Amino acid sequence: MAGIYFHVPFCKQRCIYCDFFSSVTVRLKDSYVDSMCQELSKRQNYLEGQKIGTIYFGGGTPSLLSPSDFEKIFDALSVFSFQPDMEITLEANPDDLSETYLDALRMLPFNRISLGVQSFHDRELQFLRRRHDAAAAVRAVKRCQQKGFGNISIDLMYGLPPQTLPSWKQSIEQALALDVPHISAYHLTYEEGTPLMRLMQKKRWQAQPEETSLAMFEHLIHRLSDTGYEHYEISNFARAGYQSRHNSAYWNGTPYLGIGASAHSFDGKSRQWNMKSLDYSNQSVQREILSETDRYNDFIITRLRTMRGIDLQEMQRLFGAEQVQRCLQQAQSQITNHFLEHTDHHLRLTQQGIFISDSILLELISIQDGVA
Repeated sequence: MAGIYFHVPFCKQRCIYCDFFSSVTVRLKDSYVDSMCQELSKRQNYLEGQKIGTIYFGGGTPSLLSPSDFEKIFDALSVFSFQPDMEITLEANPDDLSETYLDALRMLPFNRISLGVQSFHDRELQFLRRRHDAAAAVRAVKRCQQKGFGNISIDLMYGLPPQTLPSWKQSIEQALALDVPHISAYHLTYEEGTPLMRLMQKKRWQAQPEETSLAMFEHLIHRLSDTGYEHYEISNFARAGYQSRHNSAYWNGTPYLGIGASAHSFDGKSRQWNMKSLDYSNQSVQREILSETDRYNDFIITRLRTMRGIDLQEMQRLFGAEQVQRCLQQAQSQITNHFLEHTDHHLRLTQQGIFISDSILLELISIQDGVA
């Protein structure tokens, strides 16, 4: 199986925290869609004939594309072979999902919608510079359900400067009340060059204390687990059968083709990426051949994010028995401190370990080829 990712960079307005490549020049949308279709034709052999199991439209704001734009893209996808039970996801902004738009989406192959809700509190949404308010987010979810979309995911964010633990708990309760089968929850990050970072540097806002962020994350884990969601990846929770197959493929090292400006591709041996430009099709694709250390580090970073953890038998098959022993030696102090557990040929984060996962990853990755 392989996947295809489409990066749709257009936004009506930029969110305060976003550092993804995006543009508010929506008038260039038609020519950009044509470029993506041409790229599909040019790169149809990149995945070497593997059947496509997942397609994901991310951004930016893919829901700014019209139904006719999607029809054009799906027509261009006909050069690939597909698995019969494909997962096809559209990231959407809540206020784009009118009844008319959803009716049109039902005529297309989409079977999963990921809604960028972020919060169910208007003050927090205004801080993030989101286009929708809390009521619009609730209406959008219910409208999707009424139109027959059962596989719905919503994104939430915690650690926002104006957020409190009670307001975070209320957002979680609202998400649970909507009965969506998948919830992604991300801590706010402060990226260089974003409006958020500039506001923080000017001391207009202060970051949440670490203990508050940890309390928010801990409540999230316990509340969703208590209501039947599987915490299958650090930031993702799903009811049985509703895990994101596309994102899970990233974490399992599955090859994928990235289409569009700044989109990344992976074929198992190298990474490729397009330039950050709406005119990306006239520029060469960048490529990095992965060394043994690169592949090992990717293996550690992606597998340890999942609740399944690192399969040591898979590690031995890919990197040899000596590397497994080296990894276990590096992990021993974290196992002793109960931040990692070693059971059933797997090495995985404990609940306490999730909170310090970044530092654990740094201890486990290799510095250079042949040295761990």
